[in-house]
Amino acid sequence: MNKVYPDAASALAGIVRDGQTIAVGGFGLCGIPEALIAALRDSGVKNLTAISNNAGVDGFGLGQLLTTRQIRKMISSYVGENKEFERQYLSGELELEFTPQGTLAEKLRAGGAGIPAFFTKTGVGTMVAEGKEVREFDGERYVMERSLVADVSLVKAYMADRVGNLVFRKTARNFNPNVAMAGKITVVEVEKLVETGELDPDQVHLPGIFVHRIVVNAAPEKRIEQRTVRAK
Repeated sequence: MNKVYPDAASALAGIVRDGQTIAVGGFGLCGIPEALIAALRDSGVKNLTAISNNAGVDGFGLGQLLTTRQIRKMISSYVGENKEFERQYLSGELELEFTPQGTLAEKLRAGGAGIPAFFTKTGVGTMVAEGKEVREFDGERYVMERSLVADVSLVKAYMADRVGNLVFRKTARNFNPNVAMAGKITVVEVEKLVETGELDPDQVHLPGIFVHRIVVNAAPEKRIEQRTVRAK
């Protein structure tokens, strides 16, 4: 099975459609699949539910899909860097399912592991728990959270071999492994592709069984979200 595609557009061809749930890896602008997000924008699909830690920034990352109004709903834990997100949400144009960050990570991990729901203490007694089942275990109250499974997951890794075994680099190993596991179809953007067998098994962060398509983007922009410099 050939998992390697020549470009991001062909990697998404035939698998993205209107109304889908799309999970996207990354934290802020770190570890986002830049080429795949741009290809998703150019595909023109709309009415998407996007699962992501954040919505990028204005004009970059998932912010591009907000500008083109392709996202109907965001399932996120942090949205503070995007003015267009704020505008659309406050005007009622965009639906938001605000989720605590650790809970979001576990929703994706559990979805990828085939676990339909789990109990957590996070959010008990707050708006997060409204309308959800709350149970007591060992004298403590826990809220039940449903897991997340995406129709398509878009992931950024540093390196892959041709069967999809992945290596993530430093902070980019954030939501990406969980997002990859949670996708019915997972497309991975990598900077480096090696032949099968070249990776030491102990190097592999995520096995290729979770990966369906691979595209190489050897020189991503890697834009810095907020640049802080020290005075001379």
